[in-house]
Amino acid sequence: FNLVFGHGFEFQDAAAAVAPDFPNTVFVTSSGTTVRTNVAPMIFEMVQATYLMGVMTAMMSKTGKAGCVGGLEIPSVKSGFLALEAGAKSVQPDFVVVQSFIGNWEDVGAAKEAALALMDQGADFIFQNADAAGLGVFQAAQERGKVFAFGSNKNQNEIAPQVVLASAVLNVPQAFVNVARRVKEKTFHAELMRMGMKDNVVSLEINPKLQDKIPANVLAKIEEVKAGILAGQVALPVGY
Repeated sequence: FNLVFGHGFEFQDAAAAVAPDFPNTVFVTSSGTTVRTNVAPMIFEMVQATYLMGVMTAMMSKTGKAGCVGGLEIPSVKSGFLALEAGAKSVQPDFVVVQSFIGNWEDVGAAKEAALALMDQGADFIFQNADAAGLGVFQAAQERGKVFAFGSNKNQNEIAPQVVLASAVLNVPQAFVNVARRVKEKTFHAELMRMGMKDNVVSLEINPKLQDKIPANVLAKIEEVKAGILAGQVALPVGY
C-alpha cells in the first residue's frame, strides 16, 4: 500500500516508528501532531461548528450559562469547548461556559451526572464530546427538561430528537478521500492537514425536528457567522 490511515490520536507514535522502513508509503493519522517525511495528521476543524453552536447558545439561552462535558481533556476536545465559549461571548461577552471532563469515553453514568451537575449550576445548553459516554448527557437533558443538548462527531440528532438541537459533524470519509487525492496527484506534503467546512469535512447539522424552536434571527446570525468563518474573518481557537 502507498497510503495507510491510522484513525485516531493514538496511532501517531506507531506511524512514526514504522514510517522509516516504508519510505514510499504515506502514513496519515486522524488528529495528533507528529509530522515526518511521510507521516502527517489530519486536523478536523470542529471548532468551526462549535463556534456556531456558541452563537446559537448565547442567543437562545435563558440563563446565560452553558456546559460542556468531555471524555479526556485532550486538545481536540478542549479546543471545541473553547470555540463554543468564544462563539457565545462574541454575542454576549458575559456569557458563562463551564467545562467538565469525566476521564474516559465509556461511562454513560458519569457523563449523565456531570451534565446534571452543570444543569444544577444553571446551564440550559449542554455540549458533549465524550464518545459513547455522551449518551448520558442526552439522558440528563431528557430527564431534566427545558435543556437543549448538542451532539458531536456524528449526526446525533436522532439519538434524542426531542433535546438534541444540533450536531457538530465530521465527515471522516470525505477527509480520507481528500488525502487520497493528494497522494494520488502527488500534491501531498507532510504537514498538519487542517480540514473544515470549506473541505466539506465539518458541518453544523441542525435537527429538523427542532428547527422551529430556533428563532429566525438566530438562524440568520448563524449563516452570517458561517460566511465569516469561511472567509477567514473569525478568529477560532486552535487545537494543535
